[in-house]
Amino acid sequence: MKRQDGRALDELRPVKITTDFVKFAEGSCLIECGDTKVLCCASVEDRTPPHVPEGQGWVTAEYSMLPRANRERSRRDISKLKLSGRSAEIQRLVGRSLRAAVDMKKLGGHTITVDCDVLQGDGGTRTASVTGGFVALALACRRMVRTGVLGANPIRRYVTGVSAGIVDDTAMLDLQYSEDSRAQVDLNCVMNELGELIELQGTGEGRAFTLEEQQALVRLCAKGNRELLKLQRAALEG
Repeated sequence: MKRQDGRALDELRPVKITTDFVKFAEGSCLIECGDTKVLCCASVEDRTPPHVPEGQGWVTAEYSMLPRANRERSRRDISKLKLSGRSAEIQRLVGRSLRAAVDMKKLGGHTITVDCDVLQGDGGTRTASVTGGFVALALACRRMVRTGVLGANPIRRYVTGVSAGIVDDTAMLDLQYSEDSRAQVDLNCVMNELGELIELQGTGEGRAFTLEEQQALVRLCAKGNRELLKLQRAALEG
């Protein structure tokens, strides 16, 4: 099967990570995955939510799509006086994924909030938010060490996310919107640098799928996540 943009079935879209994209955030980046563009900003507070044990830190995330991130204008969540169900689901995914990257004891009594704002959506916004959100988080942690707020970097593992799906009975990596909108099966996969799974979301949207198909999609995602990890390292260490 030939893809619309000419990519191989196991090929990521072109990915670009621009660090320190925002002046005032403790850590920030713009991540571009093809035509999907997400601004990720990490903010540090010297307090934690009530449920966090004393002496430990917390990492959370918020996610939103700007009104013209899509082909037609969408209403802002604030205009509806509540967070949309989709946004709430995605920001919980991003928050869980990023917490897996951090040693909360080393973070101490601090909260880091990672805001992921979709400037332009063309598929894969939640996984781009995880990949870019980690870069913003890592930059914020690095800054806290550099300024003496923390004695050691609390980052334990790099974390990346990517999607895969089945379109016309063909498994492929990193779906853009024209593929995602007609996918029979959609799967989002978050992994750490060891290749261990953090989150796996698979949905049979057009039909049910087998365990063998699921494993094939996970293998595609594992390849994509390894490539994203190299890009994260280049952005943070280059």
